Parts: sequence; structure tokens; C-alpha cells
Amino acid sequence: MFYSILALLEEGDEAIYPNPLFPIYESMINFTGAKAVPIPLREELDFRFDVDELRSKVTPRTKLIIINSPHNPTGGVLEEDDIRAIADIAQKYNIIVLSDEVYEHIIYEGKPFSIASLSDMLDRTILLNGFSKTYAMTGWRLGYAVMPPELVELVVYLIANSVSCTTPFIQYAGIEALTGPQDNIPKMVNEFKKRRDLIVEGLNEIPGISCRRPKGAFYVFPNVKKVGMNCKQLANYLLNEVGVATLPGTDFGKYGEGYLRLSYTTSQENIKKALERIDTAIAKIAA
Repeated sequence: MFYSILALLEEGDEAIYPNPLFPIYESMINFTGAKAVPIPLREELDFRFDVDELRSKVTPRTKLIIINSPHNPTGGVLEEDDIRAIADIAQKYNIIVLSDEVYEHIIYEGKPFSIASLSDMLDRTILLNGFSKTYAMTGWRLGYAVMPPELVELVVYLIANSVSCTTPFIQYAGIEALTGPQDNIPKMVNEFKKRRDLIVEGLNEIPGISCRRPKGAFYVFPNVKKVGMNCKQLANYLLNEVGVATLPGTDFGKYGEGYLRLSYTTSQENIKKALERIDTAIAKIAA
């Protein structure tokens, strides 16, 4: 996404992106000098955005729309109708879509649907994916993109003048991941689903907290607006008071105020301990 945004945008352009967001989207748009135009993700829509609102934000300067489904930090998943509507907007106004699909296999209801699978969208889509999530290769920084040919030369130029290439042994690991047995993926997703249900049910039992059930990724984004602290204060309080690490929603953009992000990649035992500690900490605030 660093190379794609850097190659595509310049001062005077506009780029629409979801908010809350993976922070690199906004920071890279700003770095290029383009205008970053957020579109809020709505809790009442299970953290999808309103397509009509997206349409209203398009201007003659809009050069890029960024989508991320399943989504970090909320776990929200765009529905097929949403994606088709985004494709219609992109085609009508000649806009490139950057589709971050790194969580494509970690989905609990339905099947992943890529905007690049739609007719006339492959030549205007930058499809991003990687090995960190599906194949548990976090930290190895191995990813890939499919993009229009006119962008490939620019991106290759940027890569050659920065990192040159990904370390060969990591490339071989990626080949093995893609060509080897895939039976561990559904096992992993099934375990994540159990952890998701555990943490969602537990959070919803804590007074002052409500939590939607995410349809993908491995994060929950509970609403903590009734607790009595802003999200940054609460995240610091939980860490210092009971040793539970969370991230404030504002780490993912201004529309994250009132929420926390929790990852459930840890064991069910640890999730239960965390829920007990959060419950204890919230009760102290209310007392």
C-alpha cells in the first residue's frame, strides 16, 4: 500500500478511505500531498459504510477509493451489494480502487467477495494481499499486489530503490505456504470463531460495554462510550490497573472515539482472564 499510494497520488488529488482505519492509509495519503477524505464506518451497519455517503464524497479530484474487507480494526465485512455499488461508482467516475484483502480467508459468515472479480474492475483495482494473517507469517513482511500495468513499472521502480527485494528464504516460505497443504486454514478460522464468540459474549456481559459480533478478521471493536472515560484514558487504565493491553479506537482515526480494539489471537484461557480483569476494572470506575 505504501508503494501503490506513493505511485498513484500527488498534490491536488483526493483519496477516500474508511475511518476507523489501518493508519497507513491516512498517513500515506497525507504524505503524498493529496487530500485524505474519510468515510465513517457505522456501528449500526456492522461497521460497513453507507454507499450513498461514499457517493456524496466523490469529486472531480477523487483518484482513489480504499476498501478493507474484512476490516482492521472493526472486523466488519462489506456485503456483495456494497462492493458492487463501489465498483459502479469507480467505473462511473474513473476512480482506482485499492482493495486491501489481507484477511480474505478469516471470515466467519458467507464467503469473501473481491471487487477485482467484477467485470471491468480488474484494470482499475489495486488488490493487496499478504502472508501475515492466513499463513501466520506476521513480521516476515511478505505481501503481493495485483494492479493495472501502468502502475507496475512505477511500483517496481520504488521497490528497487528502497528494499530491492524480499529476502529469498522468505520468498521460498511464501511459495511453500501457497503450494503446500491448506487444511490448517479452516482449522485456524474455526478456532478464531470460538474465540470471537467467547470475547463478544463476555464483553456484552460487562456493564457499560456493548460489542458487535465481527464477521471477519480477528479483532473486536467494543463500544465503551458509557464507561465514563474517553477511549485513550480507558485503554491506559486497563493496562495500568489490571494488565490488559487494548488499543484506543482513536489510534485508528477520529471516528474511533468511544471504542477499543481487542485482538483475540491469544488462547481462550487468556481471553477469559482478560474479561474477568476488565469486568473488575470497570466495576471500580462505576463504584
